[in-house]
Amino acid sequence: MKDNKRVVVTGMGVVSSLGLNCSDFWENVKKGICGISLVERFDTTEFPTKVAAEIKNFNPEDYLDRKDIRRLDRYSHYSLIAAIEAFNNAKLTEEDKNNVRMGVIVTTSTGGVETMLEQYEIFKEKGYKRISPFVVPMMIPNMGAGRIAIEFGAKGFVESVITACASSANAIGDAYRIIQRGEADIMIAGGSDATLIPLTFAGFCAANKSMTQSEDPLTACRPFDIERDGFTMAEGAGILVLEEYEKAVGRGADIICEIVGYACTCDAFHFTAPEPTGDGARRCMELAMKDADIDLSQLGYINAHGTGTPLNDKMEAMAINDLYNGNNYDISVTASKSITGHGMGAAGAIEAIITSLSIKEGYVTPTIGTKNIDPECFIDGIVLEKGINKNINYGMSNSFGFGGHNATLIFKKTGD
Repeated sequence: MKDNKRVVVTGMGVVSSLGLNCSDFWENVKKGICGISLVERFDTTEFPTKVAAEIKNFNPEDYLDRKDIRRLDRYSHYSLIAAIEAFNNAKLTEEDKNNVRMGVIVTTSTGGVETMLEQYEIFKEKGYKRISPFVVPMMIPNMGAGRIAIEFGAKGFVESVITACASSANAIGDAYRIIQRGEADIMIAGGSDATLIPLTFAGFCAANKSMTQSEDPLTACRPFDIERDGFTMAEGAGILVLEEYEKAVGRGADIICEIVGYACTCDAFHFTAPEPTGDGARRCMELAMKDADIDLSQLGYINAHGTGTPLNDKMEAMAINDLYNGNNYDISVTASKSITGHGMGAAGAIEAIITSLSIKEGYVTPTIGTKNIDPECFIDGIVLEKGINKNINYGMSNSFGFGGHNATLIFKKTGD
């Protein structure tokens, strides 16, 4: 049996509608404060959807120099800011930079789509000489990871894995594997998205049963509710610092939790709809638990993908119930997108952060907005309205994406 390295979480950074740092974000999530609001960035008059988890009062000049602001798309602004917070939160120093044993896997679902559209308009009106010479690096989806690597001198394994809304869960899982195999000591992992622009907003509105049409932010995202009518877009970034356990202990790091399980599967069914029986999602959860070497009696918490869409919620509930196989377990289930909105390529990382902090602090955050559970979506142990105190030894976070991508992460309370 191979001697796998242990992997721990030592730092976190967040940019979101609920806070421009991890501390503010977590306090608001714990309180069940809704990060969804009426969209102000552009006119939504012609759209059936009016709400999103839009980041307001954000000025990149408060965090980045003007050169970075000009040369990076908004999604890279978010990821770089969150990565700097995570690095500092992990109490890493200048001595840890320029390191061939440090890597980055930071992803996005769409990359610099805002830049692409803005620069295309300039090109059409004024010609190629007037577009930014940085338009290509601003657009490409690996630039978030590349810029973070430059920031910290991460000279090891650096890439961007893209699996739609499962992207940042896969990024964290792949980073975990790299440390586990002994190929790195430190990995910066997560995701960022800045898709809240008219084109992508319109695209999701055009997709049948995709975006919510509720104009009330508190009922916009209602996972597993019988009146759910679609998901709610969000923007922002979530970044984690993962470290090899012995190295982290040796430098006196404050360990948040340990990552012990990861799996990914594919439905191989449809390019947007989930496989209706939930087989791929169930297999993913089973494989992650096998990787963690635990059974359901040890699992205390599931952070569901829970988008609030008719098909996804029904599928996920079926997958979880099939996993339970008719047995009763003391497992609390929550759908945090009801609070945060759906962060797309950042969603898996945002929810991994919520799962990690829930384990560390012994607190399960609420599923707000959901009032009447659809009988086809009932899951034993779902937490509604108010969060609960609970000792959690193992927590699971699910992420599913267009293309049939499924990813599950399992985190453990720190111990020996």
